[in-house]
Amino acid sequence: MAKGSFDATGLIAPMMLRIPLGAIFMAHGAQKLLGLFGGHGLTGTLKSFEDKLGIPPIFTLLAIIAEFGGGFGVMTGFLTRLSAAGISGVMLVAIYKVHWANGFFLNLTCAAGRGHGIEYNLALLGMALYLMIAGGGKWCLDRLIFK
Repeated sequence: MAKGSFDATGLIAPMMLRIPLGAIFMAHGAQKLLGLFGGHGLTGTLKSFEDKLGIPPIFTLLAIIAEFGGGFGVMTGFLTRLSAAGISGVMLVAIYKVHWANGFFLNLTCAAGRGHGIEYNLALLGMALYLMIAGGGKWCLDRLIFK
């Protein structure tokens, strides 16, 4: 690359994945942890995951931490690879436990009795895996803290 040229791939691209992925997971984590955005809060989420999905409370708590804390980490680029790994784990469990039975596509018509397929989760998983492998890019806190 020529001196003084602009490297959009290395500079901007990872941030363009980090910000929306982090926002999505912080919002979902806030639903589960704090009851924001119409969520059930910590107690309701722990009960719901155990009763409906058979997920023990300790694993539900880890998922909430991965969503809320991982969302913050990915968005800011703080512990990006670890945060993205947590998000990847949550997406793999969501695909397996919830969405796989509904096929590939989202239920765009919101037909009663049919959930969403795996396509959205697969896209989020791909974003998280990219960040897990490549890191947060040039504009992230990891770069400032761990030079």
